Amino acid sequence: MKYLGAIDQGTTSTRFILFDTDGNIVSSCQKEHKQFFPKPGWVEHDPYEIWDNTAELIIRTMRTAGAEASDILGVGITNQRETVIPFNPKTGKVWYNAVVWQDLRGAALIESLKQKYPADKLREKSGLVFSPYFSASKIAWLLDNVQGLRQAAENGDAVFGTIDTWLTWNLTGGKCLVTDVSNASRYMLMDIRTLKWDKELLETFNIPEKALPEIVDSTGSIYGYTEQSGPFRGKVPVCGILGDQQAALFGQACFTAGLGKCTYGTGCFLLMNTGTRLCYSENGLLSTVAFKKKGEKAVYALEGSIAVAGSLVQWLRDNLKMVSTAQELDAFAEEVDDCGGVYIVPAFAGLFAPYWRSDARGVIAGLTGYSNRNHICRAALESTAFQAFDIFKAIEKDSGIQMTALKVDGGLTNSRPLMKFQADILGIPVVRPAVIETTALGAAYAAGISVNVFRDLDELSSGWKEETRWEPCMGEQDRRNKVSLWKKAVERTLNWA
Repeated sequence: MKYLGAIDQGTTSTRFILFDTDGNIVSSCQKEHKQFFPKPGWVEHDPYEIWDNTAELIIRTMRTAGAEASDILGVGITNQRETVIPFNPKTGKVWYNAVVWQDLRGAALIESLKQKYPADKLREKSGLVFSPYFSASKIAWLLDNVQGLRQAAENGDAVFGTIDTWLTWNLTGGKCLVTDVSNASRYMLMDIRTLKWDKELLETFNIPEKALPEIVDSTGSIYGYTEQSGPFRGKVPVCGILGDQQAALFGQACFTAGLGKCTYGTGCFLLMNTGTRLCYSENGLLSTVAFKKKGEKAVYALEGSIAVAGSLVQWLRDNLKMVSTAQELDAFAEEVDDCGGVYIVPAFAGLFAPYWRSDARGVIAGLTGYSNRNHICRAALESTAFQAFDIFKAIEKDSGIQMTALKVDGGLTNSRPLMKFQADILGIPVVRPAVIETTALGAAYAAGISVNVFRDLDELSSGWKEETRWEPCMGEQDRRNKVSLWKKAVERTLNWA
């Protein structure tokens, strides 16, 4: 039996999955890694822990499947985006912890640059908006605050790679130093039209180009081969890379303009394919590279990002001790018919699209003596649906396309009350595929295209299958009332920090 492997390195955990050549999961293992919060608004990961976990999961998954390296046709990588690791490409020594996409330490630099660099010009070049969310301000902070790092970067002894860069480097024994176009488009340093590092943006952030990885295609190429001494215990092509949200778009077979998906994970991300047309947003969305196949033009997408979705469930579980599991939260939420007037806006790291307010902080609004744990649990789930609603409407305005259904994936799609409310508040069906691990599936598909397991994207589209559909039942007036109260709650979060 032959397999395609997928490393899915996320914000809170890492997963390795072996798929058969029909896209079915054969074996899978997952492991969480530690979150570090050294200061308010700072979030870090240990790069060594992430690599050790990845290696362990590869070994365990292959053992469970009874697979050898020779059985694996190729391995793809998908990863949390914007998170950067400064490491020595000659030795693998890490200069500092991974600075995570949620981290806000670059906010002061971003605010200062807003006064010097035109926002319209930034959007035209990078497709992005001024925000500490993206990698550039994190890299600038590292260069200015980690002793010896700037000199090392200028000497070729430090590179700032996203997680895909770090994993590829380790898998290939230090022979491969790359990032794909979908990840590179999240640095705020790449020209989204030419797909090359932009000299003006590099100068603006004072970042040497030699300290960045090579930009490569997402699919259609073999970047390198795994080492005999590594976790695969043999030579396997590393041949597909996509940032996690682009990988989910790929795994959902959203290959043509107008098709979109929403992934519900630690954060929540709604992307719509705009084809080879680069579409700029007037409503707070991002223009990003969806994917690029070797020898073909890049495919673009409009994206809206939500910082806190699944992590709000973790916060209720770990910080407030209100529930012990996500399943228990669902059970409490289903005990009541509605949120009882309670609205939660989880702006723990500011608000992302379409607001882009790093000064926002979280609120629980509408509490009365009637409110209880069930209402708070329901409000927590509904907050994710409301945030997705904001992005959905912005995408429709920017694209001029009215979506008739929303494909969904990610761990939170296991929440019945959330998916039902999402359909109600959007007023369209919400559809979950048979394989909900679409992020990992997208990475496996990208690898499969590269080693000719699949002929083309049409073949992948024909394999997509629906599993569950939630139809909307809410009346239009109820929907308007709830959205109005949500908007009022969002206003309460602003100008806090």
